[in-house]
Amino acid sequence: MSYFMASVAAVPEANKDAFIAHAKEAWEVIFKPLGALSITESWGDDVPDGEVTSFPMAVKRQDGEAVLVSWIEWPDRETYAAANDRMRQPDFAEVMAGMSEMPFDGKRMIWGGFAPVVNERV
Repeated sequence: MSYFMASVAAVPEANKDAFIAHAKEAWEVIFKPLGALSITESWGDDVPDGEVTSFPMAVKRQDGEAVLVSWIEWPDRETYAAANDRMRQPDFAEVMAGMSEMPFDGKRMIWGGFAPVVNERV
């Protein structure tokens, strides 16, 4: 069964095109070669502030930033775990060295792995 890595980040609105290019590059250089099935990057256009919690609060969104929600589909949890292990290896830095710089503050990104419990499609 598929497994998903989801993330939420704040990206400067001025960096939208740079983010899209970086995400496409990450797909080709990192995630696809490590076995991911798909990647979806979603630029927030209706993401309200909350009173107790919200997407903007979770990533400490600042003025001029948009909230981005992403998910990567993996064939299973084992492939996801193996990819994470591979990305933590010292020699993987060589793969990352050739990539463009992240156009957002990665320290404010939240992410995790998720097992689907309902998956309905038309």
